[in-house]
Amino acid sequence: MELHIVIEGRKDLAGQVYRQLSDAIRSGRLAPGQQLPPTRLLAGQLGLSRKTVADAYARLALDQLVAGRVGAGSFVQAPPAPRTHALARMERNGLASADIVSKWDSMATPLRHPLPEGRSRYEFIGGCATPGHFPMDQWRRCVMHALRQDPALRGRYGEAEGLPVLRDAIARHIAFARGVVCTPGNVVVTNGAQQALDLLGRVLLEPGCVVAVEDPGYPAARGLFASQGAQMVGIPVDGEGIIAERIPDGTRLVYVTPAHQFPLGMPMSVARRRALLDRARAIGAIIIEDDYDSEFRYEGRPTDSLQSMDTDGIVVFVGTFSKVMLPELRLGYMVLPEALLNAVLTVKHLTDWHTGTMNQHALAKFIADGHLQKHIRRCHGIYATRRERLQALFTTLLAPWFELVPAEAGFHLAALCKKDVDIALLLRLARRADVGLYSLAPFYASQSPRQGLFLGYGAIDTLDIEPALTRVRDILQQME
Repeated sequence: MELHIVIEGRKDLAGQVYRQLSDAIRSGRLAPGQQLPPTRLLAGQLGLSRKTVADAYARLALDQLVAGRVGAGSFVQAPPAPRTHALARMERNGLASADIVSKWDSMATPLRHPLPEGRSRYEFIGGCATPGHFPMDQWRRCVMHALRQDPALRGRYGEAEGLPVLRDAIARHIAFARGVVCTPGNVVVTNGAQQALDLLGRVLLEPGCVVAVEDPGYPAARGLFASQGAQMVGIPVDGEGIIAERIPDGTRLVYVTPAHQFPLGMPMSVARRRALLDRARAIGAIIIEDDYDSEFRYEGRPTDSLQSMDTDGIVVFVGTFSKVMLPELRLGYMVLPEALLNAVLTVKHLTDWHTGTMNQHALAKFIADGHLQKHIRRCHGIYATRRERLQALFTTLLAPWFELVPAEAGFHLAALCKKDVDIALLLRLARRADVGLYSLAPFYASQSPRQGLFLGYGAIDTLDIEPALTRVRDILQQME
């Protein structure tokens, strides 16, 4: 028997043999019951010592991938079955915290992105930009700059609120781009916008507190506040945004996305913003304004942030660099009213001390040198072209089934069904055709979901949009 094993260099020889045999067994290229060559024979074929091959076989046996039979040799075994959730739950029965663990175990995470091997060729996943457009050379120079900063402070912890140089850069950027009224002292750097929401929930909420969220809305915010013991109340939205008068008395926190309602896409009108501020002031609630992707605006008159209209210190402006740069950097921020600043910094210090300073230095340099604005302008042109292509195809190719919700910003669109469509079936058939589609249903909490699609266009190339939607059209025709 001959095996296709390639040895590169002279390092970790046993590991190389082990990994290639393990991959062959797990992938099925080596079937259960198949005999492996004797260690002496395989060692001779590969030009290795017998001990090297024997060590690799021993590791395979430890992984239960190979079984030795006295006097017969080594034979492939079927890979052990993965541990199931049911088995894990059985093993937790003796834990005093078993109910709490089970709660987390059963919590839905609809926006968790699939692994690369689970993605389709044509992906309409939301919140995901194309990394190929990011100016990696400029970012690399900014990282090298960061490595040269503060050598005297190396090996020490930083400030919970973030580096002064980055907070100053953020304050300037959002004052220019979004009309936010703040000083660097009001800015707190976080590990993405999600940590900002977590910190605010820890400061403002206790079990049983009422949190009002848009319905449909952002499931990760809804799930986070619910996990902190809050009572979630879904407030319906219409063409102007959240219906403020539906926010109940006793609400402690209101979470909204005024610039680009998530997931439907319409902006909140000025009149509705005033109504929201009045309602929050009347009941003593804090408003979280999640401004997650409004840097990309394509039509209509730019509107300033809700925070810029706040004269009472009740709006927290939350932003992120995940959408305009790279999500793996995990860099976000919030602009806090003075009344909340010290409490939030205390919680930030207790939970993670501070956000990594290396990326903070690099981002500050990236903003100061103008790379961020150049990158936003470049992506704006790319996304505008993709958006126009989607709009054209939904008004022609898919017009019998869907109608797009008008949206002025961001890089996703919502498409509502014009007639009855089995969305779950459509998603399954589209996946078989290598098209990744996503339903609007998971974004609804207490209301009956409207049938439709959530279409991100950050991760799909412009030239791929028409072939993808042509496949969707063909599937819809077959479903009728």
